[in-house]
Amino acid sequence: MLGLLAATATAAPIPSDQPTVDGLKARISSATAGEKPRLCLQVAQMRLNEADKLYAAGDLDQAQAALTDVVAYSELARDYSIQSHKYQKQSEIAVRHMTRKLTDLLHTLAQPEQGAIKEAVAHLTRVSDDLLASMFTKGQK
Repeated sequence: MLGLLAATATAAPIPSDQPTVDGLKARISSATAGEKPRLCLQVAQMRLNEADKLYAAGDLDQAQAALTDVVAYSELARDYSIQSHKYQKQSEIAVRHMTRKLTDLLHTLAQPEQGAIKEAVAHLTRVSDDLLASMFTKGQK
């Protein structure tokens, strides 16, 4: 009995204040225009962390599904931030960090497993470029 209590006391508690991916996805539709980019980026970053763990575990199908979410929610964050003119700089920085993390992950995988990550890096680079272009438009002085 005492051993059971000690085992449950040392188990890591699940923090109730941590948002879940599904919870964040549900909040996006009802969020204000200024909050949507931040929520989309949180989903993308959480899914990237999941994809990293899944690739490390060798679960390629689940990892590629998570990678698809990373790209999709990064693109949504780009679109929402450009529309609202809010959170553009933070979005670009976050997307650049995700690109760097994917590039690091790319170097740990075998050649046949790299295709999806290379595509994701290309998409995220385009997202970053679009955000930079929206912040620094030519001809406005």
